[in-house]
Amino acid sequence: MTPAQAARLAIREKRHTGTTRGLALGYVQCNLAVVPKADAFDFLLYCQRNHKACPVLEVCDPGDPEPKRLAPGADLRTDLPRYAVYRSGKRLADVTDLRNLWRPDLVAFLIGSGITFDDALERAGVPTDKHRWVVHSTLPTVPAGRFRGDLIVTMRWLTPHQAIVATQVSSRFPQNHGAPIHIGDPAAIGADLQHPLFGPPVERVPDELVAVFWACGVTPQQAALDAKVELLLAHSPAHGFIADVRADELALS
Repeated sequence: MTPAQAARLAIREKRHTGTTRGLALGYVQCNLAVVPKADAFDFLLYCQRNHKACPVLEVCDPGDPEPKRLAPGADLRTDLPRYAVYRSGKRLADVTDLRNLWRPDLVAFLIGSGITFDDALERAGVPTDKHRWVVHSTLPTVPAGRFRGDLIVTMRWLTPHQAIVATQVSSRFPQNHGAPIHIGDPAAIGADLQHPLFGPPVERVPDELVAVFWACGVTPQQAALDAKVELLLAHSPAHGFIADVRADELALS
C-alpha cells in the first residue's frame, strides 16, 4: 500500500479527520468541486479559461464518484476528511461523508492544489508548516456562463531568499497553480487580509518577511457559490483529495 492509499484509507475510516497538509508528501493533492450536470459544461469552461487557478486534473462521469485516472478504486464521497456543502449560494454545515448527498446527475472535478509542491518546497529549504492563508483578491477572473468572480489566492510569508526559491520550485508545477501571481504589497492585488477564508486575520506582514501569492483552487468554488448553483459540494479548505500520482510525475523537468 502506498502512502497515498494509506492516507485515503485512514480518512475513509475516520481515523484521520484533520487537514491533508503534510499527509503523503510527494503525492498530488487535489481540490474538489462537484456540480450538477446542467452546470458542468460552463464550470469546465470557466476552469479552462482560468487555468492558473483551476487546473483540472480529472472530470468524473455524471454520478460516478471514482476518479479512475488519478486514483482507481477511490471514492470522492468518503476519501476527503471534510467537505463544504452549499445550496443556492448558502454554506451549510460541513460534513465528513457525501454519500447521503450524492445524486446521479452530479459531476466531480478534481483541481490541482498547491499543497502538492509542499514536499518540493521543504526539500529546497522553504518551510510550509506556518504563515499561510487563503484570501480574496480583487483580480478578476475570465467569466464563463454564470461563473465569474475575483481570484482567490494563497498567501505565504517568506524571507526574500525563500520567495525566490519558492518561485523557482513552484514554477515546475503548472498543473498545481505554478509560480506566484504576485510578490509584495497585498494591497496591490486587493488581498483581503482581515477576512481570510483559511487562517486568522492578518494585521501586517512582518518587516523581515515578504508576502507571496499563488492562484488558489478555491477560486472555482467561490465562482460557483456566487452563481448560486443549486448544489455545490467541495473540499473544505486544506482538506483535499490525495491522488495516487507522484507530484514529480506532473512537474516540469
